Amino acid sequence: MPANNVVTVSPKYQVVIPRSIRESLGLRPGQKVQALQYQDRVELVPFRPVKSMRGFLKEESERGGGGSMTGSAV
Repeated sequence: MPANNVVTVSPKYQVVIPRSIRESLGLRPGQKVQALQYQDRVELVPFRPVKSMRGFLKEESERGGGGSMTGSAV
């Protein structure tokens, strides 16, 4: 892990997400993130309301991505 991505947990258990990560994920002040424990680490996943996700599978399939499970994969 690059040294500039090391963060410190404050006495109130707060951390600052590095600018490069905030910018690449498009995080904004006040935005919700989901905190998940995965094995021995904490993952912060940007919360996206279901309404904002509407149609994302259709868009992916129109671009030729997404891959459906057919044939022997089912």
